[in-house]
Amino acid sequence: MDQLLITGGHPLQGEVRISGAKNAALPILAATLLAETPSYISNVPHLHDITTMMHLLEEMGSTFVIDDHFNIEANSQNVQKFTAPYEMVKTMRASILVLGPLLARFGEAHVSLPGGCAIGARPVNLHLQGLAAMGADICVEGGYITAQAKRLQGTTLCLDVVTVTGTENLMMAATLAEGNTIIENAAREPEIIDLAIFLNRMGARIEGAGTSTLRITGVEKLYGARHRVLPDRIETGTYLIAAAMTGGKVKVNHTDASLLDAVLLKLLEAGVTLSHGNDWIEVDMQGRRLRAVDIHTAPHPGFPTDMQAQLTAMNTIAEGVGMLTESIFENRFMHVSELQRMGANIRIEGKTAIVKGIERLQAAPVMATDLRASAGLVLAGLVAEGDTLVDRIYHIDRGYERIEEKLTQLGAHIRRV
Repeated sequence: MDQLLITGGHPLQGEVRISGAKNAALPILAATLLAETPSYISNVPHLHDITTMMHLLEEMGSTFVIDDHFNIEANSQNVQKFTAPYEMVKTMRASILVLGPLLARFGEAHVSLPGGCAIGARPVNLHLQGLAAMGADICVEGGYITAQAKRLQGTTLCLDVVTVTGTENLMMAATLAEGNTIIENAAREPEIIDLAIFLNRMGARIEGAGTSTLRITGVEKLYGARHRVLPDRIETGTYLIAAAMTGGKVKVNHTDASLLDAVLLKLLEAGVTLSHGNDWIEVDMQGRRLRAVDIHTAPHPGFPTDMQAQLTAMNTIAEGVGMLTESIFENRFMHVSELQRMGANIRIEGKTAIVKGIERLQAAPVMATDLRASAGLVLAGLVAEGDTLVDRIYHIDRGYERIEEKLTQLGAHIRRV
């Protein structure tokens, strides 16, 4: 099993290109099931989760043509299977996103209950309740969701809690439903907006993306469209924090500062010098020590839970005490015990991690427990004294494209072993 070996203490310098957003590309790939003709999707990150989704769609009959830059032509004209098997779904929670499109276009779906990162309960009951309210017959048995509907019916849905994948699934299903659908308490993430843009290019009629109320007028058919996936705001934030932690100066390109306002505000609060343009952000932290900051994760536009582990790592070497409250997932402090192995001064009280910064972490063998935790451990390794060995990095390969190559080009001493 691959590991990352990191020798800490080298400030990052230079420029790095940000990949397309995994969390936008996955639902967009699922949405190609809705189209009668091929779609062309560019700026797709070459990640394990992306290839897993493509293999899942291929199992159903979709075909793909991929060029040298991993731009994808997706064709779902010959889809004849409507099953998402456990063997494929268990590794990636986003597989549940095929449920809405299959049901809307083909009238049936047989989808395994999902797996993914072990960061806490993420029930799919809101997906199922919404589809049932739209007229679907749903049965959960033997670990599978079986859903059927001659044609979904538009209705008003009010989600009990904000759910990103739930919003995406129901929005996709509603595009081909008969009549009007309103989704209240909808997620507002940039990835929701990107999906809505793609669906509208396919011929859907969606209004309100980026607000808490979506209005969808169902249409008879959807057709393939061209779309460029938006930049990955989590990868962007991770490299900005890496530059700040190492005391470096790094410019991240092909990104969008407006996608991560909450993260940039916290970096400014930590004493980081930031500048940005239309498609770039630069961090300059040379010669200064970070200040600890407090965060409270929340649905967008709040501070993203997917950046909590990285900020926890940043606080371990910052001046002062930072309090990080995790309100989204109950098991998202599993990286703390690994950071403590590196000397970090962290105490957990309920849903809050209290971090007292120290001058320098010490290298140690550590184990990644989920995607974003693994990123936090890599950041810690970049500033630790000695050689840090990060195990179980298959997690990081699910969400970060060529992370060791990108960090190496910035001057990090990191290699896959």
